[in-house]
Amino acid sequence: MAASATFQRVIELEAVHNFRDMGDYPTHDGRRTRPGRLFRADGLYRLTPTDLETLRPLGLHTVIDLRTLGEVEDRGRFPLTSPSVAWHHLPVVDVTWEQIPHENRSAAVFLYDQYTSMLAYGEPLFAAAIRTLAQPGALPAVFHCAAGKDRTGLLAALVLGALGVPDEVIVDDYALTQAGMERTRRWAERSNPEMLAQWQAMPAVHAAAEPEAMANVLRDIHATHGTVRDYVRSLGVPAAALDELADELLA
Repeated sequence: MAASATFQRVIELEAVHNFRDMGDYPTHDGRRTRPGRLFRADGLYRLTPTDLETLRPLGLHTVIDLRTLGEVEDRGRFPLTSPSVAWHHLPVVDVTWEQIPHENRSAAVFLYDQYTSMLAYGEPLFAAAIRTLAQPGALPAVFHCAAGKDRTGLLAALVLGALGVPDEVIVDDYALTQAGMERTRRWAERSNPEMLAQWQAMPAVHAAAEPEAMANVLRDIHATHGTVRDYVRSLGVPAAALDELADELLA
């Protein structure tokens, strides 16, 4: 499951700290996801001019923004610097977690409950995101939310699972966000007092990335649908679209 020694999963940027390449993950049938084709990230509205230059060689064609309309209006969006980049807004939740009490639940239980609710509400939009990624010419692409953890983590799990990536690898990919959250916190301490104040005010469970929560979401999907691919198909993503995505993303 280990990536090659030269593979750089985390794309190092000035103001975005959870931008990751989803390449070099194994599938059940012995293939691997291709590097440089699909990325996941946190708040791309923070990209600096230097960050945009760092990303330019990736040749992004598609940006999928999973945040709410309010977040986009308040904080901005990915700066479209090229007509070849298409921005798609697919808000998979209707409210942000600032409005959701944690009620002293453990981080794993809180996140599992929220992910379950997020899927129930956002299924049509998660499906639309996957169909968008499968369109001809959509890749290379990046999808993101605010922290690159929860909404982004669920879409990553559905895409990787539909491609045949094992659950344990999906959970490990999700868990990498723990380090991304720490990088973001350290950056906020140095450079963004407003974000730091928001961070310090929110319940700790909101910032957690507990592998158990994602593992339990995948367990539920297997219990009700057999495979992640079958679940994604049930949401309205045609088999042909998933096959097209596999052709583009697997080697």
